[in-house]
Amino acid sequence: MAEGKREGPPGRDAFAVFVPLATGWRDNDAYGHLNNVVYYELFDTAVNQLLIERKLLDPAISPVIGLVVESHCRFHASLAFPDRVEVGVRVETLGRASVTYRLAVFREGAATAAAEGGYTHVYIERVSGRSTPIPEPHRVAMAEWQVTST
Repeated sequence: MAEGKREGPPGRDAFAVFVPLATGWRDNDAYGHLNNVVYYELFDTAVNQLLIERKLLDPAISPVIGLVVESHCRFHASLAFPDRVEVGVRVETLGRASVTYRLAVFREGAATAAAEGGYTHVYIERVSGRSTPIPEPHRVAMAEWQVTST
């Protein structure tokens, strides 16, 4: 990327799966668009919804959980309630005890993302708080969420 010039937003082909979500009344800020923290909530909701739907995560009792240790977001276009959105998800890096997701928020049906970012989950044992390998059923799902060509 040339200095002073940033890449444009990613398209849908950069993601393996999409999670449809609704924005809420409280999501708009004083400037009339989604507050920046809402994008992180959308990212987190999409990944956890995928894990819950696959029965890989029960937030209340799962003995192994992923904690976010790093996150970032870049904005390309404004969104506002009552926009419906789709969060694109792909696994960028799958390590022994960590996974890095690339994520993007698209206005429903849009060809390019309004915002893009990502975060890294480190897997830990809930009780001890110690790092632990990603369970095999999680790895299988995460392998499905990888994109080989972008």
